[in-house]
Amino acid sequence: MPAATLSELCINSIRFLAIDAVEKAKSGHPGLPMGAAPMAFVLWDQFMRFNPKNPAWCNRDRFVLSAGHGCMLQYALLHLTGYDSVTIDDIKQFRQWESKTPGHPENFMTSGVEVTTGPLGQGIANGVGLAMAEAHLAARFNQPDATIVDHYTYVILGDGCNMEGISGEACSLAGHLGLGKLIALYDDNHISIDGSTDVSFTEDVSKRFEAYGWHVLHVADGNTDLEGIARAIAEAKSVTDKPSMIKVTTTIGYGSPNKGNTADVHGAALGASEVELTRKNLSWEFPPFELPPDALAHFRKAVDRGASAEAEWNEVYATYKSKYPTEAAQFEAFLSGVLPEGWEKSLPTYTPADKGLATRKHSEITLNAIAGSVPQLLGGSADLTHSNYTQLKGTGDFQKGQYVNRNLKFGVREHGMGAICNGIALHGGLIPYCATFLVFADYMRGAIRLSALAEAGVIYVMTHDSIALGEDGPTHQPVETLASLRAIPDLLVFRPADGNETSGAYKVAIENTVAAKKRPSLLAFSRQNLPNLEGTTIEKVATGGYILSDSEGTPEIILIGTGGELYLCAEAAKQLREAGKKVRVVSLPCWELFEEQDAAYKESVLPKAVTKRLVVEAASDFGWHRYIGDGGDMIAIEGFGASAPGNVILEKYGYTVDNVVARAKALLG
Repeated sequence: MPAATLSELCINSIRFLAIDAVEKAKSGHPGLPMGAAPMAFVLWDQFMRFNPKNPAWCNRDRFVLSAGHGCMLQYALLHLTGYDSVTIDDIKQFRQWESKTPGHPENFMTSGVEVTTGPLGQGIANGVGLAMAEAHLAARFNQPDATIVDHYTYVILGDGCNMEGISGEACSLAGHLGLGKLIALYDDNHISIDGSTDVSFTEDVSKRFEAYGWHVLHVADGNTDLEGIARAIAEAKSVTDKPSMIKVTTTIGYGSPNKGNTADVHGAALGASEVELTRKNLSWEFPPFELPPDALAHFRKAVDRGASAEAEWNEVYATYKSKYPTEAAQFEAFLSGVLPEGWEKSLPTYTPADKGLATRKHSEITLNAIAGSVPQLLGGSADLTHSNYTQLKGTGDFQKGQYVNRNLKFGVREHGMGAICNGIALHGGLIPYCATFLVFADYMRGAIRLSALAEAGVIYVMTHDSIALGEDGPTHQPVETLASLRAIPDLLVFRPADGNETSGAYKVAIENTVAAKKRPSLLAFSRQNLPNLEGTTIEKVATGGYILSDSEGTPEIILIGTGGELYLCAEAAKQLREAGKKVRVVSLPCWELFEEQDAAYKESVLPKAVTKRLVVEAASDFGWHRYIGDGGDMIAIEGFGASAPGNVILEKYGYTVDNVVARAKALLG
């Protein structure tokens, strides 16, 4: 048998690192790395620009493994090309406790991993967001004689990603926007967990992507045709007015004599005997985790190559900085995550004398007030701009060839919208927001959850937050939604009651997008007008919960409200006090922030000795037990809403001052 070429040694190095790591862990997905190794090798060796010794270099190409179950492909590439974050010991600790090589790629765990992938389709949608961020920053900062933002986003996705609807949402938008620096390599191996994709997935994916407006190519032999893969990537790069999808037909588990091209190699270790057969089949003479010196030396050329690429960019940037100091200063501020000094002074404040508005309207006012002082901010709605009130004035729509604009038009694509914003946030340099009705958070829950997990500083603007939206009825009334969102770790859920609390929620949300640990925020706003209340301030929102009004001495009862129901508590308290009752009103706009306060502060707001508590929120009571306690009660919604004018629905469900007073008196006995 002829000696293996250097390319074959390199490709098999990827394969056997994956095989050996999965075998040692007795857990994982070896099939994809074995089949996709050739395309990954060509991409990383010949096309991608990155610096292993500075993974955060801003002008690096971005790589996303959307088929995240095949993560050993990415870990192998990171180790082989010289990233310090993935040593051979890390490879050996695949899927083990506190390992840097977890079971799916996690951007917060492993330097060099751009986005957290795992739920299929999220990665390609993140890739669309990464490409949109590159396009916007390039349009904002590049000059005719100086280009400082110029990088590609490469994605490897599989059949599962293409089956998930989120990929269709995101890729449809990418085609519309003509994102020419987005290149997806489709690992077309015809196998999923259930076996051959013939049982469920027989569509022509290439035609679908052509219909989306993508440039589509096909490499028929992705197992051995390295030149064909290289030609396809080069051609894709030459097409600048639309994204490219390269269908690369491969064999899952390539090299495994008995399990290759079957579902058996998709999600389980090969087994010791099959590993040995695969070694013989591919003429691999090396023991587990040992690499051929020639292959490793070739891969490690990426270190010098990356250093040179960054050095060249540094020279370009030095010239740029001397010619365009103002733009350079802003560019550096964007990338560093430093907010402009004094930006918070632009936040609107209100008194009870100011006209009451829907908090969705306060949201619009606040977004536009801070957009000028926070130039990193951009975003939009899922075809609900004029219901969510999310249009930024003074800038146009982000469209093909108009990437400098800051209003994003996502169309009716909630799930794709959320994942795209995750990509924008994780690219660095920008603060994205996106919007829909609160009830449709369920359409994008997977992306919202990943925002929190991946530490992506996305701001979710959700309007029409209760049964008070009225005639649209129970399909649009988010009865249980708040409870489900509050259950997501590291997601800040706000329900502001008026203008000041809206400004306060945005202040915390913006600050959390640039914090050391970034957290997404979800802001739930009313459709109906609400009064501006005495006692609300921007600063108090940061505590998550505070005393809005109080009687002298120890209260007999505490009324707790959020959002559109807080004013009911305030008005009811006045009547109860006139009747001689000692009443405290507490606003609890953000549970998560309140729980982060120290025990003394929480006790000062909700003293344990005061057991008579009445919570008023137009939603499910699920989760409120922590604040109601044993002696308390809640005006909540059991079941779904109804279709009628909003004021009628509120009355029928008991959201009136009279009912709050009556329920409070009942608690007081």
